[in-house]
Formats: sequence, C-alpha cells, structure tokens
Amino acid sequence: MPEGDTVWLAAQRMHDALAGQTLTRTDFRVPQLATVDLSGRTVSDVVSRGKHLLTRIGADLTLHTHFRMDGSWHLYRQGERWTGGPASQVRVLLENPRWQAVGYRLPVVELLARSDEGAAVGHLGPDLLGPGWDLDEAVRRLRADPDRAIAEALLDQRNLAGIGNLYKVEVCFLQGINPWKPVRDVADLPRLVTRARLLLEHNRHEPAQVTTGDLRRGQHHWVYGRAGRPCRRCGTTILVDGQGDPAYERVTFWCPRCQPK
Repeated sequence: MPEGDTVWLAAQRMHDALAGQTLTRTDFRVPQLATVDLSGRTVSDVVSRGKHLLTRIGADLTLHTHFRMDGSWHLYRQGERWTGGPASQVRVLLENPRWQAVGYRLPVVELLARSDEGAAVGHLGPDLLGPGWDLDEAVRRLRADPDRAIAEALLDQRNLAGIGNLYKVEVCFLQGINPWKPVRDVADLPRLVTRARLLLEHNRHEPAQVTTGDLRRGQHHWVYGRAGRPCRRCGTTILVDGQGDPAYERVTFWCPRCQPK
C-alpha cells in the first residue's frame, strides 16, 4: 500500500497539472458514477490527507480516491501514450487542454459534496505531512490504547495519518524498538513519531523511499524487505513475521539484536 509521502507527491503533481484549469473531458468508469460529466468545471486544488487524495472540482464537489494496494494516478500530456496498464484498469479520466490524469485500479472512487469531505477523511488522526500537524494529539491517540503493539498502533490511520508498512518497520528499527512492544513501554513516544514524520518529509519530493541515506540500488532500507539478510548495523539475520489481526495482518521485519523483545 502506498505510504503517505507517495500520495502527497501524487497530489502535488496533479495539483500542478490540473488546478486552475477547466476540465474538457471526464470519464468515470465505475458504475455509481458512469453517467457523471464534469467537463466545463474548474479544478480548484488537489490535496492529500494521509493516504487519501481529494480533488476539488468547481465550487462544491470533491472527488475522493484512495490507492489502497494497487491504485495509482498517472499524468500524461495530450497525445502521449498511456503506460499505466490496460484500458480495462482505468477507473477515472480527468482531462484539460494540456494534461490527462488517469486513475488506474483505484478501489475507492466517490464524488462528494465539498461539505461532506469529513465523511471520507474525518476519522483520520493528525496528518504527518499536513499543514495542521499536531504531535501532541498524535501521541495522545497512540497512548489511548497502551497495551497495543507499537507497530500496529503506528499503522492505524485513526492515530496518525500517513505511515505505511515500510515506515512502520524502519522507524521502529531506527529507534531500537521491538515492533511487538506495547505502546505503554515505548520510552520516548514523541521522538518515535517525530522520526517517522522526518522520514516522510525527507522522501516526499521523490518516488524513492530512502531511510538509510544511501541512494544506491538495494541500499535504501535498514530492515524492510531484507528478511534473511544481515542487519546493516550488527550483522544479525533480519527476521520477518506476520503481525496484527488476521484480517489486517501485515508483514513486519526486524533485527532481533538491535530490537530485542
């Protein structure tokens, strides 16, 4: 699933291409919106909220999309060949005289009244990349369930919005915290959350998500995706296991020496 910085970058690029421009064509390839035509309306802005993307159109409408595991938005100049996948995977097309914004495999596509945006994103905790970031509120929400494993709590978008599986495991490693440690036992929770925010901020302008500071291929991450390989710090073999409720289980990577239970 894309992390918050990926969605933030998508929103920035779409905003640059669409904001202030009148739509010349729209095509919604989902049953509930199949007859909708927004051509002639102007896109006012495109913003991210955690892992949600809000495209505001006209004075009163918001197109809400979510990437989940496979969704993505691609931008093409007029006349450029689409390369994001087969046409059968296109869910939305927004077009102006210069650009075509094509939404592929988007599992969430809904058109809301602007006043109803809260129904889509009102449940989210403080956005790590949002203008209203509130560290104290994020920490308060995490501490509200003190017995929960810290890695699971970080993934819960109701606590703080934007952390995905990659940043979950990387920030736990960087802070030397075992992913199964209960929230109540994390010694410096504000520092952990601040480190997570810094990672997202550092990577938000680039597609690559680098947590080691090493831009060479295969050197981007400390533990993520490195099961069975030696820890970059101590040489111990990186472990991997499922974590969380079965319906929402995610893989967790960690170093048993740098992050002891």
